Amino acid sequence: MDLENTQSQMRKGVLEYCILCIIGKSECYASDIIDQMKEAKLIVVEGTLYPLLTRLKNAGLLNYKWEESKSGPPRKYYSLTDEGKSFLQALSGTWGELSEAVTSITSGK
Repeated sequence: MDLENTQSQMRKGVLEYCILCIIGKSECYASDIIDQMKEAKLIVVEGTLYPLLTRLKNAGLLNYKWEESKSGPPRKYYSLTDEGKSFLQALSGTWGELSEAVTSITSGK
């Protein structure tokens, strides 16, 4: 069994939720999302993030707007739609239950 592949799959399973949580706190630019993910040790590269953002937007969970940048080309800032907020709320409930169950099993309680 390939440990690196299993670890990668575990991370991928929570990326969408984490990205929605980050955007749910405040609208943000893609590099802000990447920085927060790296800070949390969930390494994400642009090649992974942009397709996910596009998929979430196409699903009606995200909006974006262009803003001029002082240091280069305009930037695309993402925010949650009302549907995205409801979706995130439901995912948060699921995550809480899942996290509690996994902690219970892995801690031996």
